[in-house]
Amino acid sequence: MTLLSVNVNKIAVLRNSRGGTLPCPRALALHCVEAGARGITVHPRPDRRHITAEDVQAIAAALPAGVEFNIEGNPFAPPRPGYPGLLALAREARPAQVTFVPDADGQLTSDHGFDPAALPPALADEIAAFRALGCRVSLFVDPGTLRLDPIRAAGAERIEIYTGPYAAAFGQPGEAAALADCQATARAAQALGLGVNAGHDLSQANLGRFLAAVPGVLEVSIGHALVAEALVEGLAETVRRYRAITGG
Repeated sequence: MTLLSVNVNKIAVLRNSRGGTLPCPRALALHCVEAGARGITVHPRPDRRHITAEDVQAIAAALPAGVEFNIEGNPFAPPRPGYPGLLALAREARPAQVTFVPDADGQLTSDHGFDPAALPPALADEIAAFRALGCRVSLFVDPGTLRLDPIRAAGAERIEIYTGPYAAAFGQPGEAAALADCQATARAAQALGLGVNAGHDLSQANLGRFLAAVPGVLEVSIGHALVAEALVEGLAETVRRYRAITGG
């Protein structure tokens, strides 16, 4: 069984394109939970182009007990006006999980993971600071990454496999190779006692094949495709369809 965490960033993008309060990320996060989502993911960025610090606090306060809150972000992005930094957000919201992603300022979307052979020197201290708040720490990594020992040694408890390459190859001649890379990374992580999450460009079309092929995926976070599909199917029905695929 794989936990479905719905990323509500795109809800905030739509709101921010017009200004005002509609659609409301907090309200629609709760709508997803009512439809069966067992987790909510947000990825606040320093430029505030979608989820904001205020959204993070509002969602954290509203989620019912038992629903996992996952905050993604770069722990090394410095605070600035409107963005207090990832650690400060976690201190306020106390999410169950924080996913470290090595995004640069202004990056359009997450498109690569941490290189275990070149981890930032302060990574272990950052992980310890989040774990002291009670947050599980997961690191975003590229498919095909095998030498995960430095990530485990730094104190992380999970990895999240970047599934963008698999999604791009889905239905194409390179799909089997892309899946094999994900399989290899999952097995390498599990051999070290690391849990495995996955996300980026997963959809109703490609998710089932991914979960069938990659062993022991604990959680998937899905936002872009889910929101796009919800424009046609409705949000609650789309969440229910994903739950049917993940089983959790």
